[in-house]
Amino acid sequence: MQVMKVLDGKQLAEYIEQRQAKQIRSMQHSKIVPTLKVIHTLDDPVINKYIALKKSYADDIGAKVESELVDSANLLSAIEAANTNESIHGIIVQLPIADQSLTDQALNTVNKDKDVDGLGNSSNFDPVTPTAILWLLAGYNVSLQGKKITVIGQGRLVGKHLTNVLTEMEYEPQVIDINTPNPKEICLSSDIVVSAVGKPGLVKGDWLQPKAVVVDAGTTSEGGKILGDLHQSVYARNDLIVTPKIGGVGPLTIAVLFENLITAATA
Repeated sequence: MQVMKVLDGKQLAEYIEQRQAKQIRSMQHSKIVPTLKVIHTLDDPVINKYIALKKSYADDIGAKVESELVDSANLLSAIEAANTNESIHGIIVQLPIADQSLTDQALNTVNKDKDVDGLGNSSNFDPVTPTAILWLLAGYNVSLQGKKITVIGQGRLVGKHLTNVLTEMEYEPQVIDINTPNPKEICLSSDIVVSAVGKPGLVKGDWLQPKAVVVDAGTTSEGGKILGDLHQSVYARNDLIVTPKIGGVGPLTIAVLFENLITAATA
């Protein structure tokens, strides 16, 4: 009986976590503790969960996470203070922020050397979630060469950046956004589908060709639960290679974030 193949990001992240812990132990002689500052403007259960996951990962590898809840009026000054604090090696602005009109300005206020999320226009780092997706595919020996790749969604965190990265790598990803009239037909023609919309159940099982590789990089919250873009009918099939409902891209995104933080701390 054929069994669905799973792209287990949690398993890959555990190997990376062990290596990072060794790196940080080797930094102890110089008394450097890689420190991440998380600045957020919303006291929200889902955002707090994301911050808690970062703190837990940091504890496991010997790094440090400081979080600060500020109101929108003090957001930029909080970022500037972190920029000039030499004990802080990385800064992220946890999105979304209360006043979304400040998003671009806030992301671009982060010092490029400390922008470990990779979301500022001049950041020295690649955006973490697109990087995590590429690490996940490489970790499971999924070749992109000669494949039809489709990216669903063109949001600032994942879709737009992933499309740009793939294009820079000289692939030609197909893009599906809110204005695309035939998403099902495009997905059916694709070998690799990455969904990054944040709409639960968007991608149905009958959208996908046999043996397709499907990466769920979309997240949204309903009733305090974090949900992805893949419909249950995707998981009912046994002829696909798919990220699990929990433990796909997310764990590797955190691993990439701390990889960038270690790099920033040792620069």
